[in-house]
Amino acid sequence: MADDSPAVSQEAKTISLAEFLETSPPDTQLHVDRLAVRSQNSPKSVVLREDDIHLPCNSEKCDRKGELHFVHSSGSSYLEHGKWRFHFATYTCRNCQKTSKTFALAVILDAVGYSGTVLKLGETPPFGPQVPARVISLIGPDREIFLSGRRAENRGLGIGAFAYYRRLVENQKGRVIQEMAKVAEKLGAPEADLKLFEAAAEETQFSAAIDKIKAAIPSALCIDGHNPLTLLHSALSDGLHERSDEECLECAREIRLVLTDLAERMAHVLKEKLELKDAVSKLLERVASKKPSSPAEPSEK
Repeated sequence: MADDSPAVSQEAKTISLAEFLETSPPDTQLHVDRLAVRSQNSPKSVVLREDDIHLPCNSEKCDRKGELHFVHSSGSSYLEHGKWRFHFATYTCRNCQKTSKTFALAVILDAVGYSGTVLKLGETPPFGPQVPARVISLIGPDREIFLSGRRAENRGLGIGAFAYYRRLVENQKGRVIQEMAKVAEKLGAPEADLKLFEAAAEETQFSAAIDKIKAAIPSALCIDGHNPLTLLHSALSDGLHERSDEECLECAREIRLVLTDLAERMAHVLKEKLELKDAVSKLLERVASKKPSSPAEPSEK
């Protein structure tokens, strides 16, 4: 790479390397304060700072939740003043020591000092919050479409994110309705309502499907009193051509949040009913075990 900066917009603000890695999506270039330090092994050389960063760890083996300390676990990245250098920087969860995050970076130090410019080329796992497993379960075979939409949303590509989410909802509306039917059945919906769900799942028109079951959707699945399917349909009703990229990005975010909330609500209801059924079963067993047996009849003499 030549010494001139890549064709990526440079924002007029300075942050730490840890904050840059934690909060900046790929293709972001920023000037970073105190980017480098003197190498302990070679005092004449400078290396990329190796401070801990804070990231969520979603490993099942990690017994702590929320944002945790991730420690730098790859080799030292040597830098030069005025020359671009490319590095892979890997960080590993201090708690479980299983989950890792790797960043691909292009770095150039200022002519003097320890600050410089960093361009994030990419990262794995992808930038952004992890997708809840319940959402993946809800959308089923279109997992990759959802993840493509999530990546587009993370990068601020509104039209792309909206297009992916729209295709997802259109493809999987029948599956979503079937999952809602399972919840309705668990909550004791009448057979007539369950047949409406069955018919709606086969309906090709989204609006017609909503009309069939609008009175049968359990209140536990409504979001602030609103039918979640109606919310999704409203967000999808306008075409891409009527919206700016910013408007599409906001709409895409709303679609994702509604899908996520619906998945969480369905999982919560099903889990609650299962736990209640189990509790009732154990209570009845306990009562039965304490019930005194009938007195024996006197024997005949």
